[in-house]
Amino acid sequence: MKSIAPALIALLPFAAGAQTAPEDWPAVLEAAKGQTVYWNAWGGSTTTNDFIAWVGERVSEEYGVTLEHVKLTDTGEAVSRVLAEKQAGQDTDGAIDLIWINGANFAAMKDAELLYGPFAEDLPNWDLVDVDGKTVRTDFTVPTDGYESPWAMAQVVFMYDSADLPDPLGSMEEILTWSQENPGRFTFPQPPDFLGTTFLKQALIDLSESTGALAEPATDANYAETTEPLWTFMEELTPTLWREGRAYPQTGPRQLQLIADEEIDLAISFSPGEATAAIANFQLPDTVRTFVLEGGTLGNASFVAVPYNSDATEGAMIVANFLLSAEAQLRAQDPDILGYGTVLSMDKLSAADRNAFDALDLGVATLSPDELGPALPEPHPSWAERIAADWIKRYGSGR
Repeated sequence: MKSIAPALIALLPFAAGAQTAPEDWPAVLEAAKGQTVYWNAWGGSTTTNDFIAWVGERVSEEYGVTLEHVKLTDTGEAVSRVLAEKQAGQDTDGAIDLIWINGANFAAMKDAELLYGPFAEDLPNWDLVDVDGKTVRTDFTVPTDGYESPWAMAQVVFMYDSADLPDPLGSMEEILTWSQENPGRFTFPQPPDFLGTTFLKQALIDLSESTGALAEPATDANYAETTEPLWTFMEELTPTLWREGRAYPQTGPRQLQLIADEEIDLAISFSPGEATAAIANFQLPDTVRTFVLEGGTLGNASFVAVPYNSDATEGAMIVANFLLSAEAQLRAQDPDILGYGTVLSMDKLSAADRNAFDALDLGVATLSPDELGPALPEPHPSWAERIAADWIKRYGSGR
């Protein structure tokens, strides 16, 4: 890619069509009337599909914008579509106006200059976003630079059966001590399963005095020294695990069955509402609760982004802004609707909206936004790949 001045890069997407800059919000509202926004988003969940349909109803009522949900099985399909349009010179009238995106897909679109913006931090409701406690300005270490807007949070929690483990554990060291005193009562999904690798990343972060290296790619020069605390910890922890670390559950849901069967008392989740939902579905006993570590736990956001060649950028920005409203965030956090974590700061809300969040019944095992505490940023993706491969080499075939 040719070297282009940052200021010029910021202007390039706006030149693709007659798009209204987000700083002039009244003009955005006017231009959006009558637009149809094609939102390409994962379509594998009925509850998520219903939520998106509700968003469509609300933006139609309030702003005259029609929202069409294009259901995806793989976000990469949308990325490939926009890339193909750019390669074909289709710089206007693109097929996609909004994408639910994060991680590698966002990095690929940003790198290829396929995104409109920056727009996110000029949205009126950005003032409500928790920019200090949530990972909303980076996406798996890639700076968002305003090219995507957050709308939901996931964060690591630990599910525990309070009938056998009365008090939450505040650190990985405390988890180790408890596991040594209660052998066989803890496990995690087998890496490279996403949750199993997440446990390893969480342990590394909690055990490290400095995590600066994790924001950069893992290399031969920095890997061994950075991960030394993790492998020292794992050498002590592994023999105390369920089945002495000789076997592991293959997936996250398998952990729930182990708790229900009273084989383990502690498991990891990336969904703060998972335990509550499992209790409601009779998958877990009603004594299960959740906790986070005192130093914080890993979190990542779901974002929406606007392709550079959309002709409905104004309508897309209105949808993105509505997703950041207290109304939409409250509905998304309702466990009967979605149970997603909010990206908003409770301190930035009006008294009425804060009271509404406080009054929301999250369920018996779900922590409130304040109780969840800070969401720690994900390491660069190369760390997960290398740590998972290292774990497989060390422990994957049993001991």
